[in-house]
Amino acid sequence: MSCYRLGALLVGFGLFASVGSAQSSVNGSAPSAIKLIPMPREIHATGDEALTHGVGIFCVAPCGVEDRFAADDLAASLKERGIVGSAGAVAIELARTSAHPEAKFTDEMKAEGYVITKTGNTLTVVGDSAAGLFYGVQTVKQLIEGDGGRAVLHWANVRDWPAMKYRGLDDDLSRGPVTTLEFQKHLIRTLAAYKVNLYSPYFEHTQQYPSNPLMAPPGGSVSAEEARELVEYARLYHIDVVPEQEAFGHLHHNLAWEQYQPLAETPHGAVLAPGQPGSIALIKQMFTELAALYPGPFLHIGADETVDLGLGQTKADVDTRGLGPVYLDFLQRIVTELKPLNRRFLFWGDIAQDSPDLLKDLPQSFKDSTIAVAWVYSPEARGYDRFLTPFTNAGMETWVAPSVNNFRKVYPNNNYALENIQRFTADGQRLGATGQLNTIWNDDGEGLFNQDWYGILFGAAAAWQKGESSIPDFQNAYAQVFHGDATGDLNEAQKEMMLAHSVLKDQAKEGDGTNSIFWLDPMSKDGIRIGAQVLPYAHELRLHAERALTLIAQARAAAPALPAVSTGPKAYDPADSYPSAPTTLRETAAIDALELGARRMDLIGLKFQLSEEIAQGYQRAYAMQNTTDKKQRMSVSRELSDINGVNGRIQDFIDAYSLLRDLYEQAWYRSNRAYALRPVLEHYDYTVGIWEGRSDRLRSAQRQWSDSHTVPPAADVGIPPPAPAAAPPTTK
Repeated sequence: MSCYRLGALLVGFGLFASVGSAQSSVNGSAPSAIKLIPMPREIHATGDEALTHGVGIFCVAPCGVEDRFAADDLAASLKERGIVGSAGAVAIELARTSAHPEAKFTDEMKAEGYVITKTGNTLTVVGDSAAGLFYGVQTVKQLIEGDGGRAVLHWANVRDWPAMKYRGLDDDLSRGPVTTLEFQKHLIRTLAAYKVNLYSPYFEHTQQYPSNPLMAPPGGSVSAEEARELVEYARLYHIDVVPEQEAFGHLHHNLAWEQYQPLAETPHGAVLAPGQPGSIALIKQMFTELAALYPGPFLHIGADETVDLGLGQTKADVDTRGLGPVYLDFLQRIVTELKPLNRRFLFWGDIAQDSPDLLKDLPQSFKDSTIAVAWVYSPEARGYDRFLTPFTNAGMETWVAPSVNNFRKVYPNNNYALENIQRFTADGQRLGATGQLNTIWNDDGEGLFNQDWYGILFGAAAAWQKGESSIPDFQNAYAQVFHGDATGDLNEAQKEMMLAHSVLKDQAKEGDGTNSIFWLDPMSKDGIRIGAQVLPYAHELRLHAERALTLIAQARAAAPALPAVSTGPKAYDPADSYPSAPTTLRETAAIDALELGARRMDLIGLKFQLSEEIAQGYQRAYAMQNTTDKKQRMSVSRELSDINGVNGRIQDFIDAYSLLRDLYEQAWYRSNRAYALRPVLEHYDYTVGIWEGRSDRLRSAQRQWSDSHTVPPAADVGIPPPAPAAAPPTTK
C-alpha cells in the first residue's frame, strides 16, 4: 500500500510495519450509545475496542498538504490525550475517493462529506475533498472515548455530510472584551473540530484602519498583522474569516469623534446619514482596507438597528418617502460602491424585512450581490417563517442567525438559546436558507467567551444536521465530547443552570439571571421592589446553582490524572486554568467559567436573603433598645453583630463580591486582552464599597448602643424596613 506515514508516529505513536490480526470487539454498542457532536446522518456502530496499543495513522497517496495536515491534527489531538501507539496498534487510514472508489459519494456529499468504515483492524476515513477528509478526522476524534490507557474506540460505519453549506459564528469584538490572537486560534481549532466553516469577527470600531486611525482604541483593536495571521491560520482548518464592519448603524464610537460629526444622522449618534457624500467615502475606505486583509468570499456590512435614521439629517427625506425606501436606497448605494471588491455582501435583515414589497422590486444585481441574514434571538411560538419569507419571496439568498443568549447574563440562558437555535435553524433549512450564523453579543461588556461553548456547539450541530436537532441528545453528549467527562456530571450542571434561569424568569417573573439583577443593590428602591418578587424563590434558585457547583466538583474529583506527555510548546492551552496536575477533563477554562456563572447565580438569591435578614434583625434590635432586661440587651448586641460582625451579613456581601471579582478577573484573562476589563472590576469595587460604607454606618450604630443603649432608626443607617410577609410560593 502506497501511503504517507505520519511523522508524529516516529515520536509518539511508534511506527509499525503491519496491522496484524484484528482484535475481538467487546460490548457491541448501538448507535444511540455513541455520543457525537454533530451526530452523523448515517451511523452504524459495530462494537468497541480498548486501544491497548494505541493507534497508528496512515495517509494514503495521493496525500497532499491538506491531507497531511488532517493527519497531523489527529495525531496531535490524540497525543495530548495520552494515546500513544506501539506494534499491534489499531490503524487509522486517511484516503481520498481515488484510493477507495467503493466509498460511493453522492453529489451532495462531495464538497464536505466523508465516509468511515471498519475493515479488519483498520478504521478508514475517506473524503472526496480535503474538507471532507478533515471533517471525517474530527468524527474519529470523538469516536475515541477516554484517554491514555483507558481509551476505547467505538468502531462504526459512517456516511455523513452537512445540511447547510455555511456554518458560522459571529463573535462580538466591539462591546468590551476583545479576545487575544492566541485565544482566537484556539477558537478556530475548536470550531473546526465541530465542523464549523466560517468565523465572523464583529467590528464597530475595533479593526484598525490606517486611513481612519482615530477609531480603533489602543490595546483593544485588531491590527492588520493579526488579521492576516488569523486568516492564514483559519485556512488550514477549512474556515473562512468573514469580517463584519458596521457600515450604517452601530457606529457611535466612530461618530463620537468631532471630525466625523458631519456624517452622523444625529449629534454623537450611531447612524451614518445617507444624504452625506462623506458617508459613502468613509465606508469605501474601511471596506477597501478590510477586503485586503480578509480575502474570503464574503464581507458583512451589518446595517442593523438603524434606530436614529429619520430623526436628524435624513428626517425630511424619511418623512416624505418613508423609512423603508430611504434605508434600502442607501443599502443599494453601499453595495454598488463596494462592487469592485468582488465579494458577496451579508447584511442583517431586521430593517429590510419590514418592506417585503420593496424587496421584490430590488434590482437583480443587488440580490445577486447580497445575502440577507435574518436574526432573532428568542424562542418564537409561531416559528420563524415571517423573518425569512420577506427575503425568500423576493428571491434573495438567506441565512439564519440565532444566538447563544449570553448577552447581559451572569451565564447564558440556554433555555432560550437551545430552543432558538434548534427551531430557527430547522425553519431556515425548510425554507432554503443556505447558512447559519450563530451569534455572541457582549452588550454590557461583561461577556466571557468560555461561558458560551454550550450554545456554540449546539449551533454547530444544528447547522450540520438535517432538520430539527435533538436537544436531549446534545445535552447528554456535551460533557463527554467537549470535556471528556465520563461521569455526566457536567451535563447535569448545565441543566441546573438552566433550571436556575427558569426560577427567575418563570416563577419570580423578574427577568432571568441578568447582570443587572446581579449588580442591583437589594436595599435600593428598585432592589426592595424586585427583592419582594425574588425572595420567595431565592431558596430554590440557590439550590439549583449550588447543585451545579457540587456537580462540577464531583466531575473534577472523578477525573483521573493524565500521564504527562510532552507535546512541545503551545501558544495557548485551555487546560492551564489553575496550576494543577493535568487531568482527563478537557476545556477546563470553560468549566471554570461555568463555576463562576453558578457562583454569581447563587449570589443573586443570597443577597436578597441577606438583605431581608439585615432588615429584620435591625428591626428587632430597634424594638428592644429601651429594655432594662439584661438578656434582651445582650440580644440587641447580638442582632447588631449578626449584621455587622466578623460573620455578619454585611461581611458576607463583601466577601462574596470580592471573591467573584478575583475569579472574574482570572476568567477574563483566559480569553481576552486587558482592554475593557477595568470598568467591570470597578463595578465590583464600587459594590464592595457600598457594603463597606454600610458597615461603617452600622459600626457607628453599634458604638451608639454601647455608649447610650440607644439604636438610631433604620433609615438613619440606610436599612429599609423588612418586606411584608409573603405567601409561600405555590408548586405545580
